[in-house]
Amino acid sequence: MPREVHVIEVRPARPEELEELADIGLASWRKGILPLVTADVVSRIEGDNPFIPFLREQGGNILVAEINRALAGLGASEHSDNHISDIWVAPKHEGKGVGSALVAALEVRFRSQGFREATIRVSADNARALSLYLHLGYRATWRGFNHDPILDVTLEKIDMAKPLEI
Repeated sequence: MPREVHVIEVRPARPEELEELADIGLASWRKGILPLVTADVVSRIEGDNPFIPFLREQGGNILVAEINRALAGLGASEHSDNHISDIWVAPKHEGKGVGSALVAALEVRFRSQGFREATIRVSADNARALSLYLHLGYRATWRGFNHDPILDVTLEKIDMAKPLEI
């Protein structure tokens, strides 16, 4: 059977997509981060979805990936620098290239701003995300424990970097 081809389009987010993007972020968080935190943290995050204020604050800075006009993921550089702060892929679209497309689009943005390197921080226990970034050419530059202010927990994290050709 031929492999299904997924055409992915990456573009800036639209204001009317906020709720759906927040749902994608939370679903992706549940899959990648929920297993790493306590039930109290899960209850707090699910009760007050932190993606909603984040998306409102970031606005057009958020990139979205679509597959056949359906939202499939989001990515951001929260501080408009060369650091990828967020890559969240809807679980039903994992493995289709959505994360790779979002990372590539952010790298293009960084290059256009004159940055020679892209960085990202990932949970050391998020094997799927870590594998993706390694596959895309990112290399570990630091590993240690870091307090996450949104989750209010300390997790083992890995900082990664990739040189960008200008």
